[in-house]
Amino acid sequence: MTRFVEVTCTTLSVPLHTPFVTALRRTTTTETVVVRVTDSDGMTGWGEAPQVWQVTGESLASARACVEQMLAPVVVGRDVDDWGEALDAVQTVVARNAGAKAAVDVAVHDLVARRAGITLAELLRGSAPAGLKVRTDVTLSAGSADDLAVTAARRVAQGFGVLKMKVGTDAATDVARVRAVRRAVGPDVVIRLDANQGWSPPDAVTVVRALEAASLGVELVEQPVPGEDVEGMAWVRARVGVPVMADEAVFTMTDLDRVARLGAADHVNVKLAKCGSLRTALALLRRAQEHGLGTMVGSMMESAIGVGAIASVVAANPTTLVDDLDAAWWAAGSPLVGGPTYAGDHLVLSARPGLGVQDLARPSPEPGRG
Repeated sequence: MTRFVEVTCTTLSVPLHTPFVTALRRTTTTETVVVRVTDSDGMTGWGEAPQVWQVTGESLASARACVEQMLAPVVVGRDVDDWGEALDAVQTVVARNAGAKAAVDVAVHDLVARRAGITLAELLRGSAPAGLKVRTDVTLSAGSADDLAVTAARRVAQGFGVLKMKVGTDAATDVARVRAVRRAVGPDVVIRLDANQGWSPPDAVTVVRALEAASLGVELVEQPVPGEDVEGMAWVRARVGVPVMADEAVFTMTDLDRVARLGAADHVNVKLAKCGSLRTALALLRRAQEHGLGTMVGSMMESAIGVGAIASVVAANPTTLVDDLDAAWWAAGSPLVGGPTYAGDHLVLSARPGLGVQDLARPSPEPGRG
């Protein structure tokens, strides 16, 4: 009988090649807790819990404490063949803490896929996916109109055809920023906006209507108002023509059903650090499609472990929009040996079993055990 024997945590701080700026925060590093699950045969699986205070409320310390004190004990000692029951226990042993739960959930899935000699995408799909490449947009950090225009042109030259602009920092100048980017990249590049909850409902309507009047060809606007204000988002959607996407408004199935019931969005963005597990991510995508909503998956600022995991969900259950999988692209250097990589505007999943991650590129500072 093969059992899960160890769950370890490693805290990583990965420098970015360019500062990442949104309406919520500015960061020059990816801060994340990498989780490794090991079985009695020496097989390992990898997952991660990124620190995103302003969205999930989880910190490095809290995610690590949750994994070590609450989640590891319900996994260690179980028969690997009972991995589904282990993951059920992970979801119920503690409330919330979706990032920590997702890290353990992905690590267990990764280990199981490795044992079976198949990719994570194949495990999730139940058969080989059509391909191992998933297209991604690239984010344009919040900044001045002139800086954004230069950066946008550079990103298009690097092969990206979908630009995700961070707005919401100053409603009075957001239209000028979008206009500058459109002039820089021409009419054929897709521009989508992410306000990261930065507008009030009236400001959102004012800005979006101005964008419409200027005929700037905006594909969608993501989370224009605070996530908890679903009624406010529905109010905005009823008054603008540009499609609205829900992000911070949707963590759970209940959240998704509420957004659909109130007619608050046209699309939904599903993320592992919000929903807590691969199975839940798949269920959210399917429910959203049942509601007639467009779908996309996204990533927090995390490494290729987390990005590869949610990209594997897309390989198993294709979404309707170009996905938001550029988080690991921002790293100045990969902290991993193996795993997903980037080729132009595609994330390329490893053909090796699981996620294809072989090890961390540098040793752990003070690894913790659970």
